[in-house]
Amino acid sequence: MQYEEFLNKVQDRIGPAQPEEAERAMVATFDTLGECISGGEASDLADQLPEELNEPLLHASGEPERLSLEEFLERLGEREGVDSDTARNHASAVMTVLREAVSGGELDNIREQLPQEFEPLLRYGE
Repeated sequence: MQYEEFLNKVQDRIGPAQPEEAERAMVATFDTLGECISGGEASDLADQLPEELNEPLLHASGEPERLSLEEFLERLGEREGVDSDTARNHASAVMTVLREAVSGGELDNIREQLPQEFEPLLRYGE
């Protein structure tokens, strides 16, 4: 999937939004996700995403952080400058498009590294 297509799909899912809002949602989500999965897994995921999304995903170094879903959404919201409901909506939109963009095996690898409580976020829109 190309970057513009990914961006347009996220924008469609978050509702009436400017491209800048969808882009902030994507960067904040991948920035935060990159902190929660191993560097090797982040690299594998980056290989299946548009190049423009690699930097936020790959910026973290060291051991992955074990965040609860609430902590994940709080951090995402702070990065994006939005409230918790908007952060959840944006993260869900990005993760829905992510599911369309990567192989099922890659998504399974991500699921294995996140707490079970992330499952509704990863299944959103199915």
